[in-house]
Amino acid sequence: MRVVEIVFAVGWAAFWLYWIVAAFSMKRGRVPWSRELGIRAVIAVVAILLIRAGALRGHDLTTDAWRAGLGLALFALGLAFAIWARMHLGRNWGTPMTQKVDPELVTSGPYHLVRHPIYSGILIAGVGTALALSWMWLTAVVLAGIYFVYSATVEERYMTEQFPDTYPVYKRSTKMLVPLIF
Repeated sequence: MRVVEIVFAVGWAAFWLYWIVAAFSMKRGRVPWSRELGIRAVIAVVAILLIRAGALRGHDLTTDAWRAGLGLALFALGLAFAIWARMHLGRNWGTPMTQKVDPELVTSGPYHLVRHPIYSGILIAGVGTALALSWMWLTAVVLAGIYFVYSATVEERYMTEQFPDTYPVYKRSTKMLVPLIF
């Protein structure tokens, strides 16, 4: 395993470990698993099939220094953005599509730039991983992107119900995942 691969493996492992530990401080809520089980099952089946087919293991490109450096920079920027968003949300954070008890609408910090900065950050980190290691990792990024757009849409439905006066205004003034674009 090359040094660049080790850096990415340790970086992703540390990120997800932080994520799991930070989850213990969130507000109570409920995840409508039965309602959203279909999309989660489809994503899981496609991911398993891709892994079994070896799509995420290939190293089709030789990583040169500039691409590895740019990939590492995007990776670090993406994870930092996601962590900033998670910290800014504090106890209001929840797993995708969770309905919180006593939710608060957070529109400051990274949420002033995009409505779903955690998803944005993870996708940027994924693109950085693909750039540095292998373009085949874009398969995982695309799958995550599909799931994140779906989750964001469901979450926005909940937020509109919870904050009928303020969320539509926020939604019109802020893009979903990419500032000024989408």
